[in-house]
Amino acid sequence: MLHLGSEIKKLETSGIDMLHFDVMDGIFVNNITFGLPILEQVRKASDITLDVHLMIKDPAKYIKRFADAGADMISFHVESDSDALETLKAIRGCGVKPAIAIKPATPAEAVFGLLPYLDMVLVMTVEPGFGGQSFIPETVDKIRAVRSKINELGLDVDIEVDGGINGQTSAIVREAGANVLVSGSFLFHAEDMAAAANALKDDRIC
Repeated sequence: MLHLGSEIKKLETSGIDMLHFDVMDGIFVNNITFGLPILEQVRKASDITLDVHLMIKDPAKYIKRFADAGADMISFHVESDSDALETLKAIRGCGVKPAIAIKPATPAEAVFGLLPYLDMVLVMTVEPGFGGQSFIPETVDKIRAVRSKINELGLDVDIEVDGGINGQTSAIVREAGANVLVSGSFLFHAEDMAAAANALKDDRIC
């Protein structure tokens, strides 16, 4: 598997708590990336928590397969074609933690009715589909709105953010209520990944 195993080991020794695994189908987003065979190999190579983000048109069709491949958490987009509530129930029925993802242009209210049925909301702070994009500042208000609703309902739901997260933006999103941070370029381009991870950390980081 090329250097995948060594890269995962590097994450583990640098204090990374979860591996965020993006799945794209070239339809829901204009890119294609890793699928089930790679996830299965990652699961065999490591016990690290696998946070699988499905950026696909009809995620409901694939929930069991991704659960069987080793996912610990599965997020899918509220903007997808699948029925959101039924898909969340299917994820939990497979013994996996369910999460919902939301694009930058979608209002926070789109996930409010689903909050009692999930473990995490993934607020995209860039447009999904490609890495290395710049953080969209307007998404911070959405993080605040989702956190406010979670608190109002008295729920224990994480807020994950993904896109343009670095030593500066991490503080902004944590202040707004996020507690799970996804970072790619900032970590992998750092001379010292462990130091970069420590710069991001608050409660839970991936």
